[in-house]
Amino acid sequence: MTHNEFIKTQLSNGLTVLVKEAHAAPVASFWVWYRVGSRNEHTGITGISHWVEHMLFKGTEAFPQGAADKAIAREGGAFNGMTWYDFTTYYATLPADRIKLGLRIEADRMANVSFDPDVAAMERSVVISERQGAENNPEFLLNEALMGSVFHVHPYGHGTIGHMCDLETMTRDQLHAHYRAYYTPKNAIAVAAGDFDAGEMLHLIEQHFDAIPNGAEPPPVTAVEPPQQGERRVIVEGEGNVAYLDMAFRIPSAREPDFFALTALDAALSGASGLAFSGGGTSNKSSRLYKALVAKELAAYVSGSLIPTVDPFIYGLSVVVRAGRTPAEVEEALQAELARVADEPVTDEELAKAIKQAKAQFAYSSETVTGQALWMGYSEIFADYGWFEHYIDNLSAVTVEDVHRVAQTYLAPSNRTVGWYVPTNQQENSKENS
Repeated sequence: MTHNEFIKTQLSNGLTVLVKEAHAAPVASFWVWYRVGSRNEHTGITGISHWVEHMLFKGTEAFPQGAADKAIAREGGAFNGMTWYDFTTYYATLPADRIKLGLRIEADRMANVSFDPDVAAMERSVVISERQGAENNPEFLLNEALMGSVFHVHPYGHGTIGHMCDLETMTRDQLHAHYRAYYTPKNAIAVAAGDFDAGEMLHLIEQHFDAIPNGAEPPPVTAVEPPQQGERRVIVEGEGNVAYLDMAFRIPSAREPDFFALTALDAALSGASGLAFSGGGTSNKSSRLYKALVAKELAAYVSGSLIPTVDPFIYGLSVVVRAGRTPAEVEEALQAELARVADEPVTDEELAKAIKQAKAQFAYSSETVTGQALWMGYSEIFADYGWFEHYIDNLSAVTVEDVHRVAQTYLAPSNRTVGWYVPTNQQENSKENS
């Protein structure tokens, strides 16, 4: 068998399987991705996918609560799960000769979680307190208001945490029905990367998963956000001493060629963003927005966000307003920079540097077997494995003209939603000082 073999196949029950040999370290990472997240929710059940994710850590007959975590920890492994707009995923990274444990746990909980009513009730208070914790964060409040204004029709307007009224009223039976509807082999992708023989790993996955019966086809997401017809604005007032400014621009999905030109534009404007949902990004003092906002002491921090998604999403800019400055002043300077990049193309040097940064960011996020397995599964959710494989080539092909065109197309004022977080303390302080 060749070194670093890659296999993509489908089991008889519809489970998509991706297997990749990577022999740099004696480690392996196994993930199961489900095509379910807040994109599959509506008012009444917002936050249900995230709550179901929590329930999958509450144990089965084979692995009672806490047993899976302890078993993974005993082998020196890492074990976790997460929910996002387009997916819910679970993974275990272990010494390569112990990876079978990860397969046993995931095959078991794909089919056998009981959703005990008492456990579901206890978990309600956990997700509610998560929501309450988030509400203490001005950036969360602003982002929630902003996204609700960007998306009037599409469920991307709801965050994965869900609305409080839904968290308070959802039932155990709704959670269980959601699990049954979406946690099926044909709605899932199993991904393994690491120090093993690809053929042997495929055989192991078949042994563990092939017997799981397939469920019904999950309900399709048919929502299409209508075109935006003019700038939208939201203002959130709340506690704190710091003001924030967010901007969101509607953009196409990651499968469209423009996504790569937008990646280069983002790197030139704000430094390369972390492409994955976990965020991150390079500190980039040479980026246009850093020079215009942070270096000129208007802002304490500026970042861009460009996330690959199944349906058209947003390009986001977030600014922490410096003490003594106002969101209006910062917005004026930000608008000027966005107008400049739409008026005059970026230079060849800027583009080369932006692409180099974006490539480095991508390479860094996919250098471990855990990172590689993440990208293999994640790209399969919103496009396919080829997206991950050809990412560097597609980015390298971006021209100055491409960047200029996407700046003019997507940064248009009529395509933006602007959000301010205005701290009430600041208003009171200014009254006292006047």
